[in-house]
Amino acid sequence: MPAMIANRITIEVEQHGDKGNPVMLLIRGLGSQLIHWPDALIDGFVQRGFHVVTFDNRDTGLSQKFAGVAYSTDDMALDAVGVLDALEIARAHVFGISMGGMITQRLLVDHADRVLNATIVMSSSGADDLPPAKPKVWELMRQEPASHDRATVVANSLKSDYAWFSPSYPFDAAARAALIGAAYDRCYEPAGVERQYAAMVAGRGRESDLASINTPVLVIHGTADTLLPIEHGRDIATRITDAQLIEIEGMGHDLEGAVPYMIVEHVVGFIAGA
Repeated sequence: MPAMIANRITIEVEQHGDKGNPVMLLIRGLGSQLIHWPDALIDGFVQRGFHVVTFDNRDTGLSQKFAGVAYSTDDMALDAVGVLDALEIARAHVFGISMGGMITQRLLVDHADRVLNATIVMSSSGADDLPPAKPKVWELMRQEPASHDRATVVANSLKSDYAWFSPSYPFDAAARAALIGAAYDRCYEPAGVERQYAAMVAGRGRESDLASINTPVLVIHGTADTLLPIEHGRDIATRITDAQLIEIEGMGHDLEGAVPYMIVEHVVGFIAGA
């Protein structure tokens, strides 16, 4: 569908499944686009009776870019609310990964009336005492490619993906390279990624807010996450009253192989119980 105006900016949105079904709003992580959602995850939720809504966060994909403008995860949470408003959706099940999980936390704190329940995957509260990424992983995440031509960017991104992949659920290198190339062709905006990263940094120091959350929350984290170690997921679950925590053995900072199928089952079971 064409881009829409949400929170007074242009946001690219896609919808999957029967619009009469309960809505599952998916929120992506740092620098990624809606095309990065695995088909197995979207199709799994659709087959289990959800209307799935995905969108490009500001500064990525086909959504509006913000050169020279600072913003925070609060603004990105308002973008998500704006998407719901534009689609005339009062409340939704919300599913956020990595930075998307941080945006989801702001939704739960500041816009709880729009969230039926939330799933936070491979994310963090941003608390200062949590263990950082392994030095090599951090270096690769922040490393600029030698040049910005397509082949170099694909090779650099593929190398980085191996630093935080799921050892028990490895990705197919050819398929991953093709996805990276498709994302490059759709929108290559490294400056936008830096602005998103700045938004995450600006949102730190508010982990105490999580104690105010009363919405049902499921936290999913991989035991092999080298970017945001498992302690980050455990910390979120401890801070939110009655949050459920599921640790997936051998899962890294990635949604590959059987992981999307497992996550769908966990989320559907959680929602049924909630």
